[in-house]
Amino acid sequence: MTDPLVHLVGFLVYPNFQALGLAVGSVFEYANRIHGHDVYRFRVVSESGGPVMSSQSFSVNTDRLRDWTYDTLIVGGDNDCEKPPASVLDYLRGASKDVRRIASICTGAFVLAEAGLLAGKHATTHWLHAQAFRSRYPDVLLDEDRIFVVDGHIWTSAGMTAGVDLALAIVEQDLGLETAQRVARKLVMYQRRGGGQSQFSALLDLNAKSDRVQTVLAYARENLRSELSLEKLADVARLSPRQFSRIFRAETGQSPSKAIERLRVEAARLMMETGHHPIEVIARETGFGDRERMRQAFLRAFGQPPQAIQRTAGASRLAHA
Repeated sequence: MTDPLVHLVGFLVYPNFQALGLAVGSVFEYANRIHGHDVYRFRVVSESGGPVMSSQSFSVNTDRLRDWTYDTLIVGGDNDCEKPPASVLDYLRGASKDVRRIASICTGAFVLAEAGLLAGKHATTHWLHAQAFRSRYPDVLLDEDRIFVVDGHIWTSAGMTAGVDLALAIVEQDLGLETAQRVARKLVMYQRRGGGQSQFSALLDLNAKSDRVQTVLAYARENLRSELSLEKLADVARLSPRQFSRIFRAETGQSPSKAIERLRVEAARLMMETGHHPIEVIARETGFGDRERMRQAFLRAFGQPPQAIQRTAGASRLAHA
């Protein structure tokens, strides 16, 4: 039995599970510490209980899946998208009717889909396995370019680290934005990502190697609304504009101005997909300054104007409502 005031979170693992998914437990742990008492109780569970071997050849001790009644049940992923035993699928079908939330991390979405819980629903999984997922489960509305997706009481996330973003969103829903932000700071997260954010990051694609260029890109990402001239960026890097431009292009393969445009486009698209901001506001907040500059940048990046992407995002939100 559990205290009805405590949210019991079960994390379901099976042989050869991907251990990085266990990081979600830290989100709930720190939420408890911030509140000074247990709001969550986190249990690693498996079909039979006892030690379960991870894909990294170490085992974790687990409780038996059926011994608890869960508020939230999270299904971990593995590297090979293996089908779980039929008894686990039967349990998930029944549990889905009783738990407040049922979730998956990475390829855990394959387990939920195999149990029939994602039929007709929006979901996501790791981009690397998206094609296989679509082929195996054509009745699922896969949003493969999303960090996490919520459709009713079903939550799915992309790669393993996206599970932390999903867990933070759960904490925000239960305990509020301030607590979620404090947990993110405790975990030294650079950015708490919303579910609408793409699995592909401009900062990651730019692949800066030196601390100088990484610092400049981080500064730019946090100050997109400001005028990010070559001189300003070079000053942040403590280099002359000529030196900075040469080093930046050598590391990223792009000019500083092109890279800043990519960051602004990414931020603008995220605002469109996660809110209801007018185009003028988005252009101002992301540093484009006016609609026309943003329109030209979107055409270069996506082949579509901002209005088309905003309409698509609005239709997607209505479908998820």
